[in-house]
Amino acid sequence: MSVEIIKPGLLTSVQDGGRRGYASQGLGRAGAMDIPAWRLANALVGNEGSEAALEITLAGPTLRFRHDAVVAITGGIIESRADGQALPPWTSCFLPAGTVLRMGGMRHGCRSYLAVRGGFDVAPVLGSRSTDLHARVGPLEGGPVKAGDTLAIGSREAAPWLHADKGIQALRWGLDPQPWLDYAHEPFALLRGHHHDALDDASRRALFAQRFTVSKDSNRTGNRLDAAPLRLSHPLELISEATLPGTLQLPPSGQPILLLAEAPVTGGYPRIGQLAAADLSRFAQQRPGDAVSFRDISMDEALQRLRARNDPLERLLHRIAHRLESA
Repeated sequence: MSVEIIKPGLLTSVQDGGRRGYASQGLGRAGAMDIPAWRLANALVGNEGSEAALEITLAGPTLRFRHDAVVAITGGIIESRADGQALPPWTSCFLPAGTVLRMGGMRHGCRSYLAVRGGFDVAPVLGSRSTDLHARVGPLEGGPVKAGDTLAIGSREAAPWLHADKGIQALRWGLDPQPWLDYAHEPFALLRGHHHDALDDASRRALFAQRFTVSKDSNRTGNRLDAAPLRLSHPLELISEATLPGTLQLPPSGQPILLLAEAPVTGGYPRIGQLAAADLSRFAQQRPGDAVSFRDISMDEALQRLRARNDPLERLLHRIAHRLESA
């Protein structure tokens, strides 16, 4: 089973949950930018949960499925048509062999996930099928998909909730994307970083008061944020220290950079904040030109937010599996 890439889209890559345990060797996690969306896409096609999917950025690819396939599209809301027929997002869909899936522009959000039953069966590198575009590690020589590529699909039994003899079809039910996408544009929860107190008084206030704009100079490594520059009260002589996805660094330009999935494992810029882990997926859906702001939180609140995100997610994953099994 396989799928052919006819057009690659703006930036489409193979991603799973990430490559963990290699920070000591200088290699970061990578993996899906929006983990809940990736997990829900896998759940909707009946996967075990860790399978690789395609992460699509702003404008989608055109694919030809050489065999029958069950797919689901979650994350950012993107126009998708299978042989000209509109394909609903956030649900399970059946595509007969030979179907051409054309994915267009993203109407809301920045990244979508296309999961297929069985997962994209590319060769794992260091225990993960994720593509680290910055380090050039992973399938397809560490790069995005390109026209002419063929991706194998793992073998799985037919999905009993969809019927091959009825052609292109979708389940009669799907998920509400509202809880998982940033429709309200609420401020992002930010913990004060190790060098927060090194900001001058005006910059400490501005960090939580002003609005920033996501720069076009942004990628899977990090989003540069444009606004009135933030300044240190005095120069710092720093050695490189550990960084993580969500670390907010302040380079000499004064325009902060919020590190994302392909964050380097160390960095020498002042670390003025750390985004709450629960907000990382929401931040990954911000697109160039979007306005973002931060609010000051404690570690206790950050942990509460993570539980408040993860507990409903686990319950929803369980309900999806149960409903598919009983279909």
